[in-house]
Amino acid sequence: MDVLTFKRIKSLIDTSRLLDNTPIKQDASTIKTYDFSKEVLLITGAAGSIGRGLTQQLMYSKFKHLLVLDNAETPLFHLKATIPLEKRDAVTCILADIRDKTTLNAVFSTYTPTIVFHTAAYKHVALAEDFPLEAIKTNVFGTIHLAEMAIKHSVKKFISISTDKAAEPVGVMGMTKLIAEKYLDNLSNPITKFVSARFGNIFGSNGSVATLFVKQLNEGVPLTVTHPTATRLFIDKTKACHLILGLATPNKLDYNKVSFEMGAPIKIIDLAKGFIAVYNTRNNTSIKSQDIEITALTSGEKIHETLIAKNESLLPSCYTDIYYIKSHAAKTSLNVEMLVTLVAQNSTKNAKTVLASLIEN
Repeated sequence: MDVLTFKRIKSLIDTSRLLDNTPIKQDASTIKTYDFSKEVLLITGAAGSIGRGLTQQLMYSKFKHLLVLDNAETPLFHLKATIPLEKRDAVTCILADIRDKTTLNAVFSTYTPTIVFHTAAYKHVALAEDFPLEAIKTNVFGTIHLAEMAIKHSVKKFISISTDKAAEPVGVMGMTKLIAEKYLDNLSNPITKFVSARFGNIFGSNGSVATLFVKQLNEGVPLTVTHPTATRLFIDKTKACHLILGLATPNKLDYNKVSFEMGAPIKIIDLAKGFIAVYNTRNNTSIKSQDIEITALTSGEKIHETLIAKNESLLPSCYTDIYYIKSHAAKTSLNVEMLVTLVAQNSTKNAKTVLASLIEN
């Protein structure tokens, strides 16, 4: 690992505060404000890593009303407790599931959101492989339900958070996210602008490799790496949330798919070594790089991930660190009824085959 790579890894660790037990305080230099004073904002998956980050950043901004929606009761309870007293009248926490179309209709009818940040998803690759129908219900059907509500209730912007795993996907999670992208890309509505924002791993997000390394270091067990040459793309959560919020400001987006500046891929084994070095320095320990165990890639994982597929290209936009994703393939219809039938039949065995057939078109 070269010096620049280590500095970048250390910066990500420092910014995430994963190895720092002191309370996290917002650095004044990183605070950005947004004027959504005329907007009713809805964040789905609000208690997750990105949703929570968006909520926290919005506490420094103006908005008419903020709806934070999640189906996870305890995380939503904890998120509610972080809302400053002076903002509580303008924030509504909603315990609901995006797979429940009736409840979504009630939410949209009651609060009439004007901008939607759709961050809710089943994101864990291994679990999506084990439970493909659940991934379909949330990542595909949940997105479709939200998009239908957005059109019905004249939402102005619908920003859906996607993943680099949707580029040339090999796993269920990536396939379901690509289908969600394709569905939104096929929608044409004069009022609602649909945007899919595709980027890599949020450093330190719940259940990520970074949080796994911290757990293993604290437990004194070897750090596990799935492949000696595996790489991943990482972005700091604060930066990612600012870029997402920036997409919602009054601007003209020429494409329905965007990506963010992620920097060069980082070898996971280098990330493990970086964690060991920083941990040793902060705790006066002597864990060695030999304390890394190579395991194996799980089903649905790739050795290397990329932001774009072979039939796509990145184009610069007029916005810093934001790129347009241009597809060179013709748009085709998306037969999601195949997935409806699949779920109705509870056909787990054929799920991946059906998903693969849909993304080939």
